[in-house]
Amino acid sequence: MAKYFYTVRDASGKKIVGYEDAASKEEAVSSLQSKGMVVISVAEPFEGAKLEGAYQAVSKPKYFKMHGRVKSNDLVLLSRQMATLLSAGVTVLRTVDILKKQVTSTRLLSTLNKVTKDMEAGLSLHESLAKHPKIFSDLWINLIESGEASGNLPLVLTRLASYLEKRAEFKRKIISALFYPVILLCVALGAITIFILFVIPTFQKLYQGFNITLPLPTQLLLDFSVFIRQAILFIIGGIIVLVWLFRRYVSTEHGRRQWEKFRFNLPLFGEFFQVSVIESFASEMSTLIESGVPILYALEITERSVNNKTVADIVRTIKEDVRTGKSLSNPLERSGFFSPMVVQMVTIGEEIGDLPNMFKKISIYYQEYTETFITRFAASFEPLMIVFMGAIIGTMVICMYLPIFKIASVGSGGG
Repeated sequence: MAKYFYTVRDASGKKIVGYEDAASKEEAVSSLQSKGMVVISVAEPFEGAKLEGAYQAVSKPKYFKMHGRVKSNDLVLLSRQMATLLSAGVTVLRTVDILKKQVTSTRLLSTLNKVTKDMEAGLSLHESLAKHPKIFSDLWINLIESGEASGNLPLVLTRLASYLEKRAEFKRKIISALFYPVILLCVALGAITIFILFVIPTFQKLYQGFNITLPLPTQLLLDFSVFIRQAILFIIGGIIVLVWLFRRYVSTEHGRRQWEKFRFNLPLFGEFFQVSVIESFASEMSTLIESGVPILYALEITERSVNNKTVADIVRTIKEDVRTGKSLSNPLERSGFFSPMVVQMVTIGEEIGDLPNMFKKISIYYQEYTETFITRFAASFEPLMIVFMGAIIGTMVICMYLPIFKIASVGSGGG
């Protein structure tokens, strides 16, 4: 007896994937038909074993929770599972059909249902995915198109999965490093807010019973507390309006460019923002060129997908120079945005014909730089925040107790 991997439809038209133990392929087909199934395909035992391994590799856990939006992890898992199934010899259409049973995002499930219908209507995988740009980026679409054209779709999807996994891991490291400083900042602001809104009013009621002139620092702090309590709703509303106006402004072409210029010129953090953009550019270029995308086309994709207008303008200039037969390194150097190290590594990559590896080295170097910067910032932020909290809260406490010191000194002198 051998195990045959099959795809069938039941009486209601529902597609079912599974295994049938039989002595031959014909016997497996007959057995399935006797159960009222419409047989679509039955794999040979060796192929079935490969498909079984691939299917088990992408099986959904027994207990899972569906969610609405499409997270980065959903796309990472989708690309990895798709690469696994295609490498095992599963057809593209069957792969998408299997993966619909594995996803845990309702939105992604709905999208894959539409992709399946489009592919059944004759569209290719990249054409079907291109109808959903809010989920699948230009990088996804163009890499898959390249894989379909070259016949190396499983390999391209493996590289795409590796790229997405590295980006997700990089983001997790940054978020993890910033998590504690953000919590510390929120605690500090919360403590100050509670002190102003609830502690200071208690002292204010206490001092109203004393017939004394309050010290200037105490009076100023009490007046500030009264102002905050009376205007708290206006302050919150003003902050919301300012945030809304800021988001509207940076959504415009001019506003976006001005905001990027401001970030790049910030002391201490300007270089960090610049390095982050260069790292993203290098990482994407490495993945595209390594996957067989022509360099001119890779630059065009990067120009559309890079989330920075400044770099998009530079990439557009590079693309035009490359189109006329010029090298990649010259416009990089003229831009003044990329460091001499990046320019030199790209120059070497062009000379030895190994641009993907050079871009990968640039990406790795700047990832390490970014992680080191964030780690050091988080380590130095903690003592700075503790000192800040101590200074603010300490000053408030002293201001509140100044009248008591004054009363005590007057009472002692009168005794």
